[in-house]
Amino acid sequence: MGHPLIDRLTHELGWSSLSTEDEVLAFISRPGAHALFVPGDVERNLETPDVAVIVPELVAAFQGRFDCAIVVDEMHGMVKNASGINKTPSLIFYRDGVCLGGIPKVRDWDDYIARITRFLDLPIAAE
Repeated sequence: MGHPLIDRLTHELGWSSLSTEDEVLAFISRPGAHALFVPGDVERNLETPDVAVIVPELVAAFQGRFDCAIVVDEMHGMVKNASGINKTPSLIFYRDGVCLGGIPKVRDWDDYIARITRFLDLPIAAE
């Protein structure tokens, strides 16, 4: 990924690094709730390392209600286009393949908690 704080997510925490469309679709389509961390350009975006530190804390705070994977550079455009969340860094939430919404940029802790709670509590319409 190119930044030690992002590399930590895959190397130390064992999060998946998604580098193909098939990998992204397989991850978000699994049963349950999932978040994609779209770091953006780490060199130009000074908020990306901050979000890389915050995301594991959010996963822990929600006690397994969602898991997270990192989207590699080549997949940023596809994920942003599919979700409509264009700013990075961002967290984009899915349940059973359905996009629930996203949180772009760095937010304060209470905003993260409120938004993620709202996403996780959204009902998914049966098809």
